Amino acid sequence: MPLMIPLASELDLSNAYVLIIEASIIIVLSHFYNLISERTRIPSVLMLIITGVLISLGLKYLGVEELVLMKSLEILGIVGLIMIVLEAALDLKLARGKLPLIARALLVALLCLLASVVCIAALIQQFIPMSFTIAMLYATPLAIMSSAIIIPSVAGLIGHKREFMVYESAFSDILGIMFFYFIISLLESGGKVASIQFGGSLVLTVIVAIIASYLLVFLFKDMKGHVKLFLLIAILLLLYSAGKLLHLSPLLIILIFGMALSNHQTVFKIFRNDLKDGKDDPIEKIEKEFHLITLETAFLVRTFFFVIFGMTIDLASLVDMEVFLISMLVLVILYVVRFIFLKLLMSRSITPELWIAPRGLITILLFFAIPEEHIQAGFSSGVLLYVIIISSVIMTFGLIYDKGEPGAISPVGAEEAT
Repeated sequence: MPLMIPLASELDLSNAYVLIIEASIIIVLSHFYNLISERTRIPSVLMLIITGVLISLGLKYLGVEELVLMKSLEILGIVGLIMIVLEAALDLKLARGKLPLIARALLVALLCLLASVVCIAALIQQFIPMSFTIAMLYATPLAIMSSAIIIPSVAGLIGHKREFMVYESAFSDILGIMFFYFIISLLESGGKVASIQFGGSLVLTVIVAIIASYLLVFLFKDMKGHVKLFLLIAILLLLYSAGKLLHLSPLLIILIFGMALSNHQTVFKIFRNDLKDGKDDPIEKIEKEFHLITLETAFLVRTFFFVIFGMTIDLASLVDMEVFLISMLVLVILYVVRFIFLKLLMSRSITPELWIAPRGLITILLFFAIPEEHIQAGFSSGVLLYVIIISSVIMTFGLIYDKGEPGAISPVGAEEAT
């Protein structure tokens, strides 16, 4: 009997086996994109988005009806955000010698965020009629750096520069998300009331995060079985979702838990009294295994998020000259603001840090989280695409043409590395 191979047009793309094949190919491609990224410094995220665009064009060519992907994109974005912040937090080792670097990264992230939001909001108002507060709501996602792109991309930098970018991108994510929801609370309740509510929720979030961290480690350190890590992830997802519904800052819970686990020797001293000489530390084992599973899960979620985002892009918006002009001006603001604060707060060498300011997952996720009553029809999502792609390309060339010597450490870096 001859082997019958169905034509592409005859394939049922909703068939479970076809979907498994498609998903597997995407994961394999993502792995190769990471290998290419390591050698060329081209962000793998950029290649994933282009893959999504090509898939979308291929589906249209085959006559496949438009897919409803926005809900999948939102869920993947939330899970990916949690995994990426966890991945970043588990890399943040707190030591007295690193406090100046951490403080500098926090200050740069905060000042760049606030200055960029104000300037971009003023720019948006010039093109699209809206209140300044709503313009700030649209500007905030564009002002947040993407740790999803930065963390994998800076692995080849020298120690203090890599650590600075990891801290800054993590702080930019956290502060940007908190500021975004603060603006929403301003729009919903107004002025002083919103400020008091935000301050109260922030304090409550920190308290919940500390209690949850100690409670989770206490419960899991002696737990037997082989499925406790995914159980721990499920509880963190539960805490995040519940915190969001209660109007807390749940990403702060994730960050504090990850940093506490990463620095367990100092944070969880209370649980070390029962350790005998030569006995394995169960908390250290959890930290190592959790780091691995978080890394793998973040890779998986990030892969599908950016591919699906590429499939949802409206390519027609990219030919609008006003969209292009707004995007270019936004990029100018982002890099001018970044140059000013890096020059003021860093050592003489601010490259390649100046060019490492891509936008990505957080930008997309928050843009689609803008409440329906505040959506402005005149603002095109094409601005996001231009800013994401061009900022990623700028980072790529900045990393490729970085002239810094691998072993060179500036005076500030030498002090921070001790």
